[in-house]
Amino acid sequence: MLKSEDNDRITRVGPGTPGGALFRRYWLPALLSSEVAERDGAPVRVRMLGEDLLAFRDTSGRVALVGAYCPHRRAPLFFGRNEEDGIRCVYHGWKFDASGACVDIPTEPPGTPMLSKVRLAAYPTIELGDVVWAYLGPRDKQPPAPDYEWLRAPAGFRHVSKTFENCNYLQGLEGGVDSAHSSFLHNNSIGDTADLRNRDRSPRLEVETTPYGFRYSSTRKVEETRSYVRVYQFVMPTLQMRGTITDYKGGKRIKVPKIDGHVWVPIDDEHTHVYNFMYSFDESVGLDDDYVEGWEKFSGRGKDDLIPGTFRLKLNSGNDYLIDRAVQKTRTFTGIQGVNTQDYALQEGMGPIVDRSKENLGSTDRAIVTTRRLLIDGTHAVAAGDAPPGVDPASYRDVRPHDGYVPASEEWRVSMAKDLVAKW
Repeated sequence: MLKSEDNDRITRVGPGTPGGALFRRYWLPALLSSEVAERDGAPVRVRMLGEDLLAFRDTSGRVALVGAYCPHRRAPLFFGRNEEDGIRCVYHGWKFDASGACVDIPTEPPGTPMLSKVRLAAYPTIELGDVVWAYLGPRDKQPPAPDYEWLRAPAGFRHVSKTFENCNYLQGLEGGVDSAHSSFLHNNSIGDTADLRNRDRSPRLEVETTPYGFRYSSTRKVEETRSYVRVYQFVMPTLQMRGTITDYKGGKRIKVPKIDGHVWVPIDDEHTHVYNFMYSFDESVGLDDDYVEGWEKFSGRGKDDLIPGTFRLKLNSGNDYLIDRAVQKTRTFTGIQGVNTQDYALQEGMGPIVDRSKENLGSTDRAIVTTRRLLIDGTHAVAAGDAPPGVDPASYRDVRPHDGYVPASEEWRVSMAKDLVAKW
């Protein structure tokens, strides 16, 4: 269980909150590059960490992230004209560039001093890995650009998608670092002894804190002579990645050299955008379009699984995720299609923000406990003027997750040592 005051401390992320101050010390995904693909194209509404913002790609190709409302009369800049390296409010024609500087006030006399006094809130951005990253924190604390291995994988070897989750970010994140639930929530082949999750439903967890967050292993005994070990990496504040020895393509289970994971970015206290990434760890094997769509469909977020024009799943709380009770009785544990859809059904079903003071945690919740402790300690570090874990990209740039079979006589740290080092 978690004290109510600590639960509030890490789930509330708006301006002025301890959790919000922590998140504002990191570069965070703000939107996909594809959302602002066109220079001088339509602006895009962005809400993150409880702030209403606006993104647009200007004439020079820079992606701006600015306040959503004109500082003149608070008119919404979403309806503005993206023109000649700036966004022009259509209410009175005031114009602002990507830095937030006011560059034209046509309703005032030429040379008005208001040009130098009025500014639009603006945040630094950088494009990496098909994602626009933003830094919303103090400028004097701005860290170097993010340097995760998946950002360095070349085009054709990586993929990233985005989905909306209707609950607090921590519910999604805790699902991501929870290994035990896959034997149940994601058991799509009840009774199939070839499925590792059916052979050993109580994994042994080991958690090791690191300068960037922690890594942890989940070990399942599959035979007397060997175990299946999956090593995850967690990078503060909300990035989780794992190795995936097997996947689906065309409905068949195959071996592929892939790593995948998520970044949970709070929209506000009760809503989250999830950035789902995967990349090949073999420079000779890329990710073709068919494979990518097959994995996204298996996850429940394929091209036809989203409400058109949004990142929201068609299967959602409004239709009970189209749970099929007959399938639940005979074939899958949930009767819900899509691995991530199964996650969302439970995580959203907990309510907007879970009351963690009412929980009863067990031995397989070690990673969850560690996650909470790191977030709580991170808020205190920021309040004291110190840097929280994972701010420096040098702390995590050389790590990667891995999974595979390990002989019973071997220690996974030794067997997997070379595989836990980034190659890209």
